[in-house]
Amino acid sequence: MAEPTLLARYLPVLQWGRTYNGSVLTNDLVAAVIVTIMLIPQSLAYALLAGLPPVVGLYASILPLVAYALFGTSRTLAVGPVAVLSLMTASAASAVAAQGTAEYVEAAITLAALSGILLAVLGFLRLGFLANLLSHPVISGFITASGILIATSQIKHILGISGGGDNWPEMLGSLASNIGLTNPWTLAIGIPATLFLFWVRGGLKPALLRIGLKSRAADIAAKAGPVIAVALTILAVVMLDLAEKGVDLVGAIPQGLPPFATPSTDMDLIAQLWVPALLISVIGFVESVSVAQTLAAKRRQRISPDQELIGLGASNIASAFSGGYPVTGGFARSVVNFDAGAETPAAGAYTAIGIALASLFLTPLLFSLPIATLAATIIVAVLSLVDLKTPGQLWRYSKADFAAHLATIVTTLLAGVELGVITGVVVGLLLYLWRASRPHAAIVGRVPETEHFRNVERHDVFTVPHVLSIRIDESLTYLNARWLEEYVLERVADQPEVRHVILMCSAVNEVDASGLESLEAINHRLSDSGIDLHLSEVKGPVMDRLKRTEFLEKIGGRVFLSQNRAFRELSRDNADPSLPDDIARGLI
Repeated sequence: MAEPTLLARYLPVLQWGRTYNGSVLTNDLVAAVIVTIMLIPQSLAYALLAGLPPVVGLYASILPLVAYALFGTSRTLAVGPVAVLSLMTASAASAVAAQGTAEYVEAAITLAALSGILLAVLGFLRLGFLANLLSHPVISGFITASGILIATSQIKHILGISGGGDNWPEMLGSLASNIGLTNPWTLAIGIPATLFLFWVRGGLKPALLRIGLKSRAADIAAKAGPVIAVALTILAVVMLDLAEKGVDLVGAIPQGLPPFATPSTDMDLIAQLWVPALLISVIGFVESVSVAQTLAAKRRQRISPDQELIGLGASNIASAFSGGYPVTGGFARSVVNFDAGAETPAAGAYTAIGIALASLFLTPLLFSLPIATLAATIIVAVLSLVDLKTPGQLWRYSKADFAAHLATIVTTLLAGVELGVITGVVVGLLLYLWRASRPHAAIVGRVPETEHFRNVERHDVFTVPHVLSIRIDESLTYLNARWLEEYVLERVADQPEVRHVILMCSAVNEVDASGLESLEAINHRLSDSGIDLHLSEVKGPVMDRLKRTEFLEKIGGRVFLSQNRAFRELSRDNADPSLPDDIARGLI
């Protein structure tokens, strides 16, 4: 396959657009219809979660989708508002302005612009690897805690009471103090809507299949579950005149296409928002690229993480200039888009057209939509994010990763989303540094009748008293250099008969300056004790760097190509004459 041109690399539409035909168009249109039906109530609900007017959710679901269709590399990723980013937007914007004010909306728009610029810059600089700073346990913990926070924040709308708070204790305290003011009519809307949506997720499609509906039609009908809930609750409000009974409604939604908006250029505001924007960018990118890679693998396609940064950056910039807020690729929407048969990013552009038509013609119908219905939509969507299996798995597999996971969950719940992410990253890095500073090393011996060497504590292996073989299972850096010195010298002290020490370097990918100093120190101290230091199985790049130093000239022993050869030759060196010619069954 020919390499794409520079323009095609940054505009993937020029690659997949060449093979676009009528069959692909049909599949993309079908997928777009299904995703549009799903996205309309979701967009309204997530805007509510972000503390923004519901129409902003629609604005954030139009131009960003078109931008991603032009710049994104995933064929099936569906971009738009998502729960976690909506929560982070609310947290960041509420720190600089009060909800319901023009300043709050401006802060959300500015967040989208800053996030878009940061993502695009990272993409052009090919820094997608920075997302690896967020380990899976940290991401999982953050999403789980965010799901709990989001669901808790929506309970007030189900009950029809006021409440607030940026963390779990504040939210629970606010709910407890206002529980006596519950509106029974709102509750009568919210509880059935929530239960219905839970049933729709798993029970509607099988029910439709049982009554004879074809699989494709049943799937579309099941995805339209939130729309059914919206229609039924609007009908209930109108028929029972629930607006007069204190049920909160969406109210008037501006009719028309997104307006042209401009992010703030106030440097004080930007200074307050750039850190939250960076966290939103990283979280959004990690969530998006993981979904994109998973779906691409199913069709043996590939994505470019660096170009994904540019695609998401363009989407967020487009969102900002159309009055939206930060967006990314959503898991549920993308899976629906994939299952519906989308073949190219054009499906996202067609979805944008569907949302635009809804903004033009359907918004008056949403005047009587209860806020409780949107809250139910959010609760059902985010509770699927809460992962109860991972903590137990991490506890059994890695106590360190469990600690990072738990720290992220607890900090996010108690201190808010931003500190939760930061804590997770810091704890993850500290645990990595701790593990790197205490690498695994083992005394090894030869497995009898083979050329393989294994840990003496795990296997029945052969050793000789005057040869000490140590396998190092980590690169030698400033983090572990001193540890290695102590480890080698302690093992030598335990075996006074030792005359040869072999460092088996098969797992050593790098030796930095501190590691080199430690090797020199080990060689010097062993030489003073009449012991020769040898190296075996040194990798080419490591050997290339060692050759540029004086270490190989000063080393007391030799550098062997294989551990087997080193052990075979050194085992016979000045061996006990009472030993048989074949020193042991393990010698070949």
